[in-house]
Amino acid sequence: MSLRVVIVTRIPPVLAGFDGVIREAGHEVVGFLTIRNVDGRYGPPSLTDELVMGAADDLDILLPARRSNIAPLLASLEPDLVVCMGFPWRIPPDALAVPSLGWLNGHPSVLPWHRGPLPIAWAIREGDEEVGITFHRMDADLDTGPIFSQRRYSLGELEAPDTFYPKMGPVVGEALIEALERLAAGKEGTPQPGGGSYESFFSPDDVWLDLSRPAAEVHRLAWAWRYGMALEGTRGALLELDDTPVRVLATSLTEVDGVRRLDCGDAPIWIVETEELNEEEASSTTVPEPSTR
Repeated sequence: MSLRVVIVTRIPPVLAGFDGVIREAGHEVVGFLTIRNVDGRYGPPSLTDELVMGAADDLDILLPARRSNIAPLLASLEPDLVVCMGFPWRIPPDALAVPSLGWLNGHPSVLPWHRGPLPIAWAIREGDEEVGITFHRMDADLDTGPIFSQRRYSLGELEAPDTFYPKMGPVVGEALIEALERLAAGKEGTPQPGGGSYESFFSPDDVWLDLSRPAAEVHRLAWAWRYGMALEGTRGALLELDDTPVRVLATSLTEVDGVRRLDCGDAPIWIVETEELNEEEASSTTVPEPSTR
């Protein structure tokens, strides 16, 4: 059974990877939907240019200005299925109802754990040993729909997103293939088990690293910010070094030659990589008193 599929994402590698997997599975990709993100709230505005220019030549591209426009734009392509991953808007019910087979969402966690917008960031922050990918049918709630496929992936040594995500890509592709096969065969997903967890965006209280906390906790928060975001305010993880606020990009719990060693509440930590704050961030950033961190 060949399906007419629309891909929804704001992440260029997701668009390219999903397009290849869906076509290889014998289905027709008929369009691609994303957002302009002109204010940079969901990442660099240049991502939209990269997405649009990188889309296959035969794809119609949909750019709704608001959520209420998703349903009519989507209906114009007459899709059987929407495959979604990495899209920040909550999808309204009328848009969920457009494709006959619904929306298949790729959520990077082992659902029902770490529902919400930053699953990998929270998995790192909480010290999980593995993350995962779950393809489930979207419903009215967030990340709660029935599961069509699921894979686990070891976190291992923490590393930059640009290194981590490509390594995880083949696992995501395998899970998508399985989910498409089940959908095309007319099978229903498996209801999610009870329990689980939900976490939202990081808060202003999470922006500064508190060296009075245990070293492992500081280490995990610093790395979690590489995969996380806050809806408002400065992005972490911030630390004052030599009387100057900097953003910490990488830390280590074991000694690294040639980098700064700092003492935390119970053990040392090594500051492996930092970056300067931009001019706007620097002018609006106030270093909190130790007791308020």
